Amino acid sequence: MTASRAIFATCRIEAIEHTPGTSPYAKDKTDSPERFLFCIWHDILMMAIFCGKPRHMAGLVSRHQDGSYLADTMRMVGLTPIRGSSQRGGTQAIKQCLEAAKAHHISITPDGPRGPRHVMKEGIVFLASQSGRRIVPVTARCKRYWRFQAKWTDMLIPKPFTRVKIITGEPICIPSGLTREQIKEQTKRVEQIMHELEDRIDRQMHPERYSQESAEPQLNSKAA
Repeated sequence: MTASRAIFATCRIEAIEHTPGTSPYAKDKTDSPERFLFCIWHDILMMAIFCGKPRHMAGLVSRHQDGSYLADTMRMVGLTPIRGSSQRGGTQAIKQCLEAAKAHHISITPDGPRGPRHVMKEGIVFLASQSGRRIVPVTARCKRYWRFQAKWTDMLIPKPFTRVKIITGEPICIPSGLTREQIKEQTKRVEQIMHELEDRIDRQMHPERYSQESAEPQLNSKAA
């Protein structure tokens, strides 16, 4: 964690909120009484943790060994880990999230801990429907970075002294009392919004990847 703090301390970090009061890094004087569910892809998780000091934040973390390391890191920066996933401790984790959502924001990586990458599971939509909390999509990019490959995804880590941008999208309202099929439909909707937000920030930070001939970003390199 010390190394991560040292790297991020050198970076030029820009945090932009789409809607006032939806930043996870808000200070006391700008704190909103509303609590949100922050939706974050797994590969930008370290940037979300270290780009600022999150306030009133709990996070859903898997019960696997990798999740234990992440939970320890979260505690060190003042975040409250909630242990569980869709395959291990899921029911108990949802109950804990519903209780925590009364006073905390909840951060969820909906494509973790086993992927597929950037494919959303239904948990965050179910939680939003049950709790009445709006979902805030979050994404981040850095100008120069390393990508550390894991089993099903990679982790994006900025290189020292680079530019980092983290942004939130418009909060998403999820109706209550959804059927299973409606939850699936809403999950696809939120996933599409996340992809659109990713595309927008990638075009801002890496315009060189785009040309008039192709609208698709080239994201296969391990480092930039």
